[in-house]
Amino acid sequence: MHHGSLSPTTARKIQYLRQRINDAGIPPSKLDENLIIGTWNIREFGKSVRREDAIHLIAEIMGQFDVLAITELKDNLDDLERVRKLLGPYYKVVYSDYRNDAAGFQERIAYLYDKRAAEFTGLAAEADPLRMKGKDGEYRQTSPDWWRSPYMASFRAGNFDFVMLTAHIRWSGGVRARAKALKQLADWVEERRSSNYLVDRDFIVLGDFNIPGRRSSAFKAITSGSLQIPPALLNVQGTNLSEKATYDQILHSPTRHERFTGKGGVIRFFRDSHTELYPELSLGKFKNQLSDHLPLWLEVDTWIDDELLEQRLLQEE
Repeated sequence: MHHGSLSPTTARKIQYLRQRINDAGIPPSKLDENLIIGTWNIREFGKSVRREDAIHLIAEIMGQFDVLAITELKDNLDDLERVRKLLGPYYKVVYSDYRNDAAGFQERIAYLYDKRAAEFTGLAAEADPLRMKGKDGEYRQTSPDWWRSPYMASFRAGNFDFVMLTAHIRWSGGVRARAKALKQLADWVEERRSSNYLVDRDFIVLGDFNIPGRRSSAFKAITSGSLQIPPALLNVQGTNLSEKATYDQILHSPTRHERFTGKGGVIRFFRDSHTELYPELSLGKFKNQLSDHLPLWLEVDTWIDDELLEQRLLQEE
């Protein structure tokens, strides 16, 4: 991390945040052995210029991840570039375009990754809704459009190849509308995983799904196929600041159930009140500097050499 010259106030805020990150229990990243992945909705990131101290704090959080999916990234990428300069030359980014209409909210999705831990392997594309051929011969989507297209990218860590698919599901229309969009996303994943020409069958699906809780129809919709919540995240109560809603999720269509190590959770910005970090700001202004969502993280086991040997032995039998 290249924080450079800091004011005493900003230095104290970084020191406080580092203690909160330590309390999250994120294990150290080990080359070719594990990978720390995450998803973070950074409130309207790029809509208005953030304060310098906020950029340093956001960089401190992003630096904990090997691969981080970012939602609510706006059309203006200036603040993202400010963060990248602090992170240093090893951090790369791949991001989507934005839709310039009221439903798209000028939002992008991005993957920030440490090239020492993970390699981008070439696939970067939006996911298009499934279509059916009508009687007139025209192909039309089978259900309501995603307001913001999910975005996927392929990576490799050691011998582990995987595809990350990130979505920011609509808020308006209530849980019923979100459930329809999430069922469509779950169906898309199942259809794509059955393809003979899939880049990789290890799908990690993550992002802001606006799911109020795991008993809701929205959560049942996204898990209606093979997508599962890793056991390490079952104890996460929420990803908003009050931790009362499970808006953000990391799900997986497993090819190996032991892929996850059992370690995961959220990074809490503060213990009891945002004033511990920003005493000079109201809660609303605090959310505009950091976010109204907590980062969600998960450790992935990428050491698959033993698995490859077992597969080779089975081929000989």
